[in-house]
Amino acid sequence: MSDKVIIFDTTLRDGEQSPGASMTKDEKVRIARQLERLKVDVIEAGFAASSEGDFQAISAVASAVKDSIVCSLARANDKDITRAADALKAANAKRIHAFLATSPLHMAVKLRMSPEEVLEQAKRSIRFARNLADDIEFSAEDGYRSEMDFLCRVVEAVINEGATTINIPDTVGYATPELYGEFIKTLRTRVPNSDKAVWSVHCHNDLGMAVANSLAGVKIGGARQIECTINGLGERAGNTALEEIVMALRTRKDYFDMVCGIDATQIVPTSKLVSQITGFVVQPNKAVVGANAFAHTSGIHQDGILKNRDTYEIMRAEDVGWSANKIVLGKLSGRNAFKQRLQELGIAIEAEANLNEAFIRFKALADQKSEIFDEDIIAIMSDSAATEEGEFYKFISLSQHSETGEHPKSKVIFRVGDKEASSEAEGNGPVDASLNAIEEIVKSGAEQLLYSVNAITSGTQSQGEVTVRLAKGGRIVNGVGTDPDIIAASAKAYLAALNKLHDPSQAKMNAQMTP
Repeated sequence: MSDKVIIFDTTLRDGEQSPGASMTKDEKVRIARQLERLKVDVIEAGFAASSEGDFQAISAVASAVKDSIVCSLARANDKDITRAADALKAANAKRIHAFLATSPLHMAVKLRMSPEEVLEQAKRSIRFARNLADDIEFSAEDGYRSEMDFLCRVVEAVINEGATTINIPDTVGYATPELYGEFIKTLRTRVPNSDKAVWSVHCHNDLGMAVANSLAGVKIGGARQIECTINGLGERAGNTALEEIVMALRTRKDYFDMVCGIDATQIVPTSKLVSQITGFVVQPNKAVVGANAFAHTSGIHQDGILKNRDTYEIMRAEDVGWSANKIVLGKLSGRNAFKQRLQELGIAIEAEANLNEAFIRFKALADQKSEIFDEDIIAIMSDSAATEEGEFYKFISLSQHSETGEHPKSKVIFRVGDKEASSEAEGNGPVDASLNAIEEIVKSGAEQLLYSVNAITSGTQSQGEVTVRLAKGGRIVNGVGTDPDIIAASAKAYLAALNKLHDPSQAKMNAQMTP
């Protein structure tokens, strides 16, 4: 019987440490629900002690998630651990994840503690945590660069104190696959009570080897938990990509002889949701979830695929949630047909009002486009979910004039609270003019960190998905807007970001750096 690998998703915590990837409470809940549909074993929802916003977000995720274990990170001290336990009170199954640096560099420079002090702190923290929860994970931050003898002592001690999972992170992405796998194997061999805990790997992608290192930690080292993120999201070069881990285990089961409980058909919908919320567009040639992952342009490849898919495809696009189906509905189509397609796409409807709002958006889009694709439906549902969060600013209409040799002009009409506002402005281009027109009224003073455009589907009729990232007062927010008209999508995205800045509960401070 194949061994099971536990999938520990840290998109909501470590993934959020990507500069600009901060998520609001409601966005975290939306992603957590999708991670649960993906059948992730453990969802790390955040770092409860880092801010009141993160505490509230973890509490909301703990209330919303029923099947997966919900986890909160904590530094190895009583205050952080208590905060984590309080945030997780509503969870059906909860885990406290305590971390403490063990490498000589981190202990001397960051902690300014001796090895013996670190050992005692680790023991005390796990002993304290076990009074608050049964499921306790200990992470030796910068574990791969730690001295083996000392790390063995720490791990043995925390297992004796009740740690049920031991995580050995490659915090700075320094490891190579064979050496990392052997490192985990040596630890498990030398620690007398190693069989009393599940061993976990957490690898960063600074040298592009996070997935390979994690798989080596499992195959060579004997670890049985992999910590990863959707799309490989994370600080610096990112973390281990969940989608690549899952499909490597499935596709090469002959080699790994291990299984995981992930519903792979939910991989692409989850990838798209995370991309849409964070504003981090997935590169076209990204493994598994990139737009070109199953595309074949070479004539030789196309000929082979037509004769037998196995010639150039080692996995099927539909197995990870890609679909060539397009919804053949139009402005005369009924609500039931729309609802049926949502169910086929695996999109859950939380309330009847949500379905009604989405259907209205669908009908409006059907008036503009001759064909509605699955990607359009996903975007419609994302817009509907975002609208539930409340809008102080709401887009109404836009008109613009652009001519070679002249400054583009734009007029934007939008609601500000319960009043309608109208403004005109010029700019370097129609998008710039439209955003300037909004600023004429709002006067936010926010700094624009990012403006990006992504075509949701192919062809000139495609909806444009625009992401605008704004910063003000130490907060960073993303706004996303979709529309067949790129200028209108840009205005919607800008207003969506302004809505988050207007409501402090919808914005989060920059994430802290942790393992």
